[in-house]
Formats: sequence, C-alpha cells, structure tokens
Amino acid sequence: MSNRNRIVSDYFEHILNTVDVGVHFIDRAGNTVFYNDKMAEIDGLDREQVLGKNILHLYPSLTQETSTLEKVLQTGEQHPAHIQTYFNVTGKRIMTINSTYPIYDNGKLVGALEVAKDITSIVQLHDQILDLRHQLYQSKQKENKNKGTARYEFSDLIGKSKPFQEALALAKKTSRTVSPVMLCGPTGTGKELFAQSIHNAGARRNRPFIAQNCAAVPADLLEGIMFGTARGAFTGAVDRAGLFEQASGGTLFLDELNSLDIYLQAKLLRVLQDGMVRRIGGTYEQQADVRIITALNMDPSQALQEGLLRYDLFFRLSVVKIDLPPLQHRAEDIPLLANHFIEKLNPVFGLQIRGISPSALNRLTAYSWPGNVRELGHAIESAFNMAEIDEELIEERHLPAGLVADRGKSSHPDDADTAADRLPERMKQMEREAIALALQRNGYNISQTAQELGMKRQALQYKLNRYGITRKP
Repeated sequence: MSNRNRIVSDYFEHILNTVDVGVHFIDRAGNTVFYNDKMAEIDGLDREQVLGKNILHLYPSLTQETSTLEKVLQTGEQHPAHIQTYFNVTGKRIMTINSTYPIYDNGKLVGALEVAKDITSIVQLHDQILDLRHQLYQSKQKENKNKGTARYEFSDLIGKSKPFQEALALAKKTSRTVSPVMLCGPTGTGKELFAQSIHNAGARRNRPFIAQNCAAVPADLLEGIMFGTARGAFTGAVDRAGLFEQASGGTLFLDELNSLDIYLQAKLLRVLQDGMVRRIGGTYEQQADVRIITALNMDPSQALQEGLLRYDLFFRLSVVKIDLPPLQHRAEDIPLLANHFIEKLNPVFGLQIRGISPSALNRLTAYSWPGNVRELGHAIESAFNMAEIDEELIEERHLPAGLVADRGKSSHPDDADTAADRLPERMKQMEREAIALALQRNGYNISQTAQELGMKRQALQYKLNRYGITRKP
C-alpha cells in the first residue's frame, strides 16, 4: 500500500470510529475485517476480540440462516433496514436497526458490510409509554369509567368555504353510523380533528378514542402495538393489550395508513373481516368491537398504484371517503382561522392582539400554504413572538420571512419577485424541479426515484406532498 493510500485508509478508519452507528465488515469467508468502536460498544466487546474472527464464532446463537451478514454473502443482495434483538456478551438486551450490504470488487463479491443503529434506549422509553398506557387501560377497565379521550368536536372546526362545508356536512352524517371512514387530505388539513369530532358526535363518544400514526413506528414494533403481545412471544415480550383492545367499544384512528407495512395491512384486513383479534404469541382470540377511522396524506389512487395500499383494504375502509381541502383551496377561511389562532394565543403570550393588518392579510392569502392549517397556526405563533407588548395588530413585518407569495397570485407582484429571489426560496424551487425530473425519469416509481435521489421513501413522499408534485395525466 502506498503512503498516500495508507493516509486515506487511516482517515476513513478514524471517520468510521467517530460516527454514531456500528459498522461491521466481514470478508468472503465470514471473518471480521473491520469493526468500529460504536459496534464494539453496542455488542459489549473489545475490537481486538473481534478482528479476524469468524462471525459465527463470535455469535454462537447465529447460524448461516439467521445471520444477515452470512445471508448477504450467500445471496449477494442487500438486506434493507430491519430490527434485530439479541443479548450481548454482558447479558444486556440490545435492539438495533440493521442494514446489510454486499461489497463487490470488479464485479466479484468480496464481503458484506452491516451498519447498525442502537435503538435500545428509544425502545425502552417507547415500552415505558406503552406500559403506562396499558396501566391506564387496565385502570379504566377496573373502575369501569366510560369516559372518552377525544377533545375536539364539530364546533371546533372552523371554515365557511364551500369545499370545507361539504366535507363537514359529510362528516356529521357519518357520526350517526359505525361504518369505516377514510379521511383524505394533505398534511396539516386537520384529519385527526375530523376523526375526533366524528367520534364525539356518535354513540361511542363515552368510549375510548385511540390514535396511532402508522409512519411513526417501525413495522416490527407496530405489529405488537396494534394487536398486543403475549408473554414469551419473542425476546422480552410481556402481556400487553394492543390498540384494538384498548379502543374496545370506541374508535381506533389510524393516521397515514399508506405508511403501514403491507404485511400488517393483510393482518389488519383479517381482523376487520373476522371481527376477532389475537395477540402476538397468544393462543386465543377476542372480539374486536372497534370503529375504524383511517387517514391518508396522499391521493388514494396514487397509493394504490404505487403499491402502498392494498385494494381490498382500501375498499374495506373507504365505505365513507371524505376529502379535506388544502388551505389554498379555501383561501376565504384564512381570516377566520387566523383570528381563531390569535384568540388562542393571546392569553398564552399575555398580549392583546385584536387582528391582522390588511397588508399582512394580503401576504397570508397570497401564500400557497403547503403545510395547510397547521402551518398557518405556526405562522401566527411566530408573529406573536415578533410583536411588541403594546402592539394590537399583526403587521407584515411580524410574519415569517418564508411566507413568499406565489408568482401570479400576489397582490404585490414586485414584492413577490424580490422575495422569490431569496436563496432559501430558490433552493426550494431547485429541489422541487430536481425531484419532479427524477420522478419523470423513473416512470413515477416512488421507490426507484427515492433510491436515485439518495433519500428514504417516506422522506420523498413528504416532499412530494409538500411541493404538490403529482403524476401527470
């Protein structure tokens, strides 16, 4: 090895030993070639104990069939992110998210690389939250308290625009039944507020309302959360009620259903068809008396076309489908919503703001609001932070600098042109164009586009929704 290559190698080794992820590289024979400090910390081993040793000798509990590194050596194909639970040499239970990749040299498979992120503390905190919720569930069962947990009602939903009123009228009708409801709309349009309002206006108002975001938890963990676990079902498993048991007699709201793993979609469909649920590792089934409300943050046809949502599950859950309009399609509601947020924030900030100046209102109505009502609420809160203690109106200078009016929509085109030249806005436009072009090159295949752009599928989906990028007809 030349002196220059040795220096580069030393730099890379130093970098890999400072990152907060474990890195384990084995050669074609399964012997460890590289093992960084973080992986040693996760496993509770010294690097000297591992380097040069065979993977199956280091971890006697693993076999060629169960070791992801060995599996990648056998298949030559990468093993995407998956959760792994094991005990290290000190007896500590470890949980990691691992991704394993084949390493080729001139087209020849020479080894396998595994990158591991330690999520033990995160999972422990998550388990504590689940245990607390389970204890609350058991307490309510014992005390027989029929008290709901949804806070919002239809009177809390603000808007007079035609598309909003149409959605509201349909939602009120669905509250009289127990049929599944699917709420469709971009992020920030108030899907959970509608779900809670439907629940509170129905016969199940005094029963539990349980909400779960399907994108917030890895599929391996979400299965236990949804259906519950029985002691001994897997390493560290305890008896714990799932969402269906906790929401018994009430409503279960599943947000971002398009992010739910396909395997779990099949299992969810089975529960809906049979009306029975069984805990993971359990030996008996129990009735699932739950009303299901779901939400999508993308067009259902796109979710179906991209394979993110099963057709049979979609038809089962969309008995009533309610489309929530984005804020840019209900601009006449912006003054009402803004004044609502002002009334809500005045006591919080100790101010006496009584309204919005005409120029500030022009800026609000000219903006496209990719984050919808939620973004509007954040903008008003930001303005409160900028206002002086004795001011009574939100002025244009108080608003976030990022509220740049869309070209052709602004009542002050010169101001909009100047603002659009700001670097952050130009970068957003460049990012949008790059994503749109990559999407077109890949035939509007989300997975392939995400791989080309070097980002996770969910991150790409978020940006597609944020920028309003859809498949061209």
